[in-house]
Amino acid sequence: MLDHFFGITEQGTTIRREILAGVTTFLTMAYIVFVQPAMLSTDFAGQPTGLPADAVLLATCLASALATLIMGLHARYPIALAPGMGQNAFFVSVIMALSASGQIDAWQTALGLVFLAGVIFLVLSLLGIREALIHALSPSLRNSIAVGIGLFIAFIGLKAGKIVVDHPSTLLELNRAGPMSADWAVFWTGFLVTAMLMVRRVPGNIFLGILASSAMAAYLGRLELPGAYVGLPQSHVFCQMDIVGTLTLRYLPFLLVFLYMDIFDTMGTLVGVAEQADLMRNGQLPRLPQALTSDAVGTVAGACLGTSTVTSYIESAAGVQQGGRTGLTAVTVAVLFLLALAFAPAIGVVGRYPPITAPALVLVGAMMCGNVTKIAWSDPSESIPAFLIMVGIPLSFSIADGVALGLVSYPILKLCGGKRQDVHWIMYVLAIMLIAYFIVRAQMG
Repeated sequence: MLDHFFGITEQGTTIRREILAGVTTFLTMAYIVFVQPAMLSTDFAGQPTGLPADAVLLATCLASALATLIMGLHARYPIALAPGMGQNAFFVSVIMALSASGQIDAWQTALGLVFLAGVIFLVLSLLGIREALIHALSPSLRNSIAVGIGLFIAFIGLKAGKIVVDHPSTLLELNRAGPMSADWAVFWTGFLVTAMLMVRRVPGNIFLGILASSAMAAYLGRLELPGAYVGLPQSHVFCQMDIVGTLTLRYLPFLLVFLYMDIFDTMGTLVGVAEQADLMRNGQLPRLPQALTSDAVGTVAGACLGTSTVTSYIESAAGVQQGGRTGLTAVTVAVLFLLALAFAPAIGVVGRYPPITAPALVLVGAMMCGNVTKIAWSDPSESIPAFLIMVGIPLSFSIADGVALGLVSYPILKLCGGKRQDVHWIMYVLAIMLIAYFIVRAQMG
């Protein structure tokens, strides 16, 4: 029954491999279970936002499970969803801006804006507009997104593993104290074990690498054992978003930013992971409307439950590299998110120590960069926008902003080269909208 529904044999995979891929994906993104409550319960100045951490934890797990389950059962793709890291930071900045203006129910209004954005996402998905956006991308742009995301998650992995650190003059540098630290020992244990298993083509290499780095972390005393291994969140903020209060022009800029970030973050992740998994067919992604609907529903549900925008996760590439090709991988992740509610303290042992999962991100990033060979480097009108996307995503630390650089430059260069017929009309509209968005954002500061 599972084989028939998910097309497991057709995709050249097995039930065991799909479940293992789901576990791998979950372990690489489990940090959101702990990061999200910490981010949304306090602002950047360390002041309480009004959202209880327990309530955010509950909302995060439930919304992620629901959206990922829809992705697995409805779209049948090995892609997991959860509140986005960029979106949660913007969510907090909205709360801070509203609080600074004297608004008491700032977090309720912010949730209301997320809810409205989710409803708009859903309408755009049902009308096929978001699908048309993705199909308008050329093969070079689609593959450059995959490469850009690969570089991005590799960079995140190197930062999480303390391999590179901030530097006031050069922005980044190799961690000089690293060779003597436990962080490096844990990271390189996981990295080398995973890489060697990859070379030997051993199934479950990433998962086994995570187990190896966890064992090293335990040996070095870097795993902080929780006081209790089982426990459920004790509070919730179900349906406390303020929808009516957001229906004013005053909040339109915030709403547009939420829209922009989710549309292009989701688009970039779906295309990047699909290219990595070889799920594209004739340059298009089958069942794309279903995939887009899953994150729209997740965002609406997340706002009702009490968390920020839910989006497709680039960490899904870890499960894809592990061999995940069907929705069973996503269903596995959804089940683990639900289990996380009961075993959050235990899961935090791994999730709270980033060097354990960092090697998986770096190695998956390396695999995704293989798509660079599919870019039309001999055509500058294709290669230059593709290059801007590849470097823009990691250097701006934003999938959405990096993709925007390529989308704005692509139609301009095509026009200059006399290749207007090569560009879908949607690309011209997108370029104009993105330019307007950047102008508005600059004025907002």
